[in-house]
Order: sequence, then C-alpha cells, then structure tokens
Amino acid sequence: MLFESYSLLFFVLLPMVSFLYSSVGHGGASGYLALMSLFSFPTPMMKQTALLLNLFVAGIAFYHYFKAGYFKKNLFLYFALGSVPASFLGGLWTIDPFLYKKILGFLLFFAIGRIFLKKTDSSEVSHSANPILALCIGIGIGFFSGLIGIGGGIILSPVILLLNWGSMKEAAAVSALFIWVNSFSGLLGQWSTGVSLEPIALLMVALAVLGGFFGGYAGSKKWNPRRLEYFLALVLTSASLKLIFI
Repeated sequence: MLFESYSLLFFVLLPMVSFLYSSVGHGGASGYLALMSLFSFPTPMMKQTALLLNLFVAGIAFYHYFKAGYFKKNLFLYFALGSVPASFLGGLWTIDPFLYKKILGFLLFFAIGRIFLKKTDSSEVSHSANPILALCIGIGIGFFSGLIGIGGGIILSPVILLLNWGSMKEAAAVSALFIWVNSFSGLLGQWSTGVSLEPIALLMVALAVLGGFFGGYAGSKKWNPRRLEYFLALVLTSASLKLIFI
C-alpha cells in the first residue's frame, strides 16, 4: 500500500499541529518539519512538503483573521516586497542534508520560544512601521524561509511584537499572508530546479487543511489553547534534539 511505510501516529498528529499553528496565524512548516524528522521522512521530501502544507494552512488562517478585521495591509507590503524575491532565491539553493538538519534543529527553538513567550493582546497603541527596516527584515527572513522550507512566521511575529508594530492578532494576520507568499515563492524556486512532490503529500494536505480550518477559526476568536500548545512544544523539543544530536 502507498502509505504502509508511514506511522498512523504521524497522520493523527499532523492535523493537531496545523490546528495549533493556524490558531496563531501560522502555516505550521516548523511543526511539519519537526514531525517529519521524528518519523524519519527523507530529507529531500521534507522541504517542499512543508511549504506546500503552508500554502493551505496559512491561507485558511489569513482568511479567518482578515475576516475578523486584523489585517494591516501596509505592514504586510513592507515585509513582502523584500521577502518574496529573497524566498525564491533561497528555494533555488540546495544545502547538505546534515547541515540542513542542524540548522532546522536550532530553528525549532524559535517556535518553542514563540509558544512560551507569547503575550496576550494589550490595549497599547502600536507604532507605525519603518519601511526600510521592514524591507530589510523581510529580505533576511524570506531568504532563510526559502532555504529551509518554512514561511517565516515564527520569526516575523515576534519581530512585529518586539517592535510594537501591531497587536498579537494583527501580527498573526500579517504573518499568515507573509507565510503564504513566501511559501509560494519558495516552492517556485524549488520546482524550477526539478524538485517534485510525493503522492503522500495529497493526504497530508487534506489533514492539514482539516486542522487548519478549525484552528484559524478558533484563533481569530477569543480562544487560548494553552495546554495543547505545551504538547506542541514537547513535540518540537523532541524533534529539535533529534535533529541536532542524532
């Protein structure tokens, strides 16, 4: 059978990961990469599959947050103008699988920190973004996103909050669309080099969309999945340690 070599547990965890990530406006690539590494998926398959799942889940998350009125168009444009071409360029690059796993392992700590250091929305008025600084940040995140196979939301959201350029939900809305355009650009870069997707990616998309739809809806409303986020942090930590030390 097509899927007999893959663990049933993987397919149970996948929609849970997409649910949690989309609830905070993310596509979930770091979570998908963590799961695929835990279940020993082939390294060449991981990068493009994670970006493909990002397209669907981040798109759903953006729809919910946009509908709820949290999207800041100008802030998104400042970041995206630099990130899209940089992500395409990063997608053209192929790095050594050993180095890729080590970089990804350290990158997952951003996602873990994002969970534990998350702030609640406050009434503090956000500042206007600096276009030049946002453009430069977008370039850096975009290239790294295309290179590793993520959308960049786990880096962008903390940056927006740190610089006080938006509230928690505004950062989620901007990050969701930012992830979508970066993932699309990164995939184009990979496909231009001849990379193709595996048939199992179709099942993964279906499960990710299922979790992403409900996660995006719940996150755009007043909902705080704190206990489930701690479970996700455990999965990410396990994957990170495996990637770095094994």
